[in-house]
Amino acid sequence: MPLGKNHPIDLNCQYPCPCRRKGILLPIILTEAMGCDRCQQIFVVAEKDGYIEQLNPTYPYKKRWRWNGKRWISTKKPWQENYFLWGVICLSFFILISTPILMTLNIGINLIFVTIISLILILLSLSIWFAFRR
Repeated sequence: MPLGKNHPIDLNCQYPCPCRRKGILLPIILTEAMGCDRCQQIFVVAEKDGYIEQLNPTYPYKKRWRWNGKRWISTKKPWQENYFLWGVICLSFFILISTPILMTLNIGINLIFVTIISLILILLSLSIWFAFRR
């Protein structure tokens, strides 16, 4: 998907809020920031890079948007937006590799390995979920 051309962000103009709550970003006097009149979020403007960044002290990952002239576009990397899909792909790959190995083992040992593999898969999926949760 082509990203389009970046447009500079003017602190004297009003923009729609990127949080999708139908709010309007208004400049905050004596700062390089803008605030939404609806959701009460504050956004810092990075004029040289052409994006705004959401200030949220409780969220560890900062959300960024750039203005294309009509709407805000998120500047996240594509792999970050599809973390759940990557987790499912890794889990499926691990299952495909471990299944033939488990089929060749004895039944008594098989149950132990299935339990261990299941615990590893659960821990893997939880670690992926915790690492990339929003």
